[in-house]
Amino acid sequence: MADSSKALIVEGGAMRGIFASGVLDTFMASGYSPFDLAIGVSAGATNLTGYVARQPGRSRQAIMEYAVQKDFFSPVRFFRGGHMTDVSWLWHYAQKRLPLETLDGPMAFYATLTHVETGAAHYMRVSDLNVHDLMVATCAIPYLYRDQPLINGEYYVDGGVADSIPVRRAYEMGARDITVVLSRPLGYRKKPVNQSWLLEKAFGSHAHLLNAMLFRSDDYNASLEFIANPPPDCRVHVIAPPPEFAVSRLTMNQQRLADGYRMGVTEGERYLQLHAPVARVA
Repeated sequence: MADSSKALIVEGGAMRGIFASGVLDTFMASGYSPFDLAIGVSAGATNLTGYVARQPGRSRQAIMEYAVQKDFFSPVRFFRGGHMTDVSWLWHYAQKRLPLETLDGPMAFYATLTHVETGAAHYMRVSDLNVHDLMVATCAIPYLYRDQPLINGEYYVDGGVADSIPVRRAYEMGARDITVVLSRPLGYRKKPVNQSWLLEKAFGSHAHLLNAMLFRSDDYNASLEFIANPPPDCRVHVIAPPPEFAVSRLTMNQQRLADGYRMGVTEGERYLQLHAPVARVA
């Protein structure tokens, strides 16, 4: 990949992904697709499937109509030993109602996963053949989703555990013009884990995964530092929710989600006005 390549990075955050869906729908409405490389994490990866496949509105509908159903989010089921967030159900339910078009195209698209045994981030290229397995794995939040998806004989969980904002990975892959879509307002910094004994109780048998979870804030904040102070040969553009963005990881309130989507549209339009003034902004 040439060092002049352009990359698009989309952070996850479960329901906070509604912001990125607004941004990416705005890009699609304007025919804006200058990127050579895209890397998504968790909900950021599922958002990117709609963008890469050129299906505007797909991610918005999946979040606002399907993810609010009890089949996806169920505290009662969780306390009975099941999933709090059944990401496999959500992905396949959306696929039945909104079949994904082909992902084949010039843009290299990767999903970030966390390897259970090593705790390391793995970046797997997404294709029509593996997209369903990868999307479930990258969204498999430890503990809230009790399974650990198996891919090529290895177990994986949510990519955000090891690398929530893979901007440094994009740079390593040769990208020198990077656009990052965050799911939290500018100025946010992740705090160290509280009550680490709970994680140790749940994941003590996987020492490396536990370590990645305990020190996730360090890695997350290091990515934010890279964004704020990139190397001299790299430009980073940031699209982030405004301070009034009120969507959390498990927000089910339709008005807040609708507001979050509109904020994504607004920030997407603002980005296009600055970086692609000839694009048609819907």
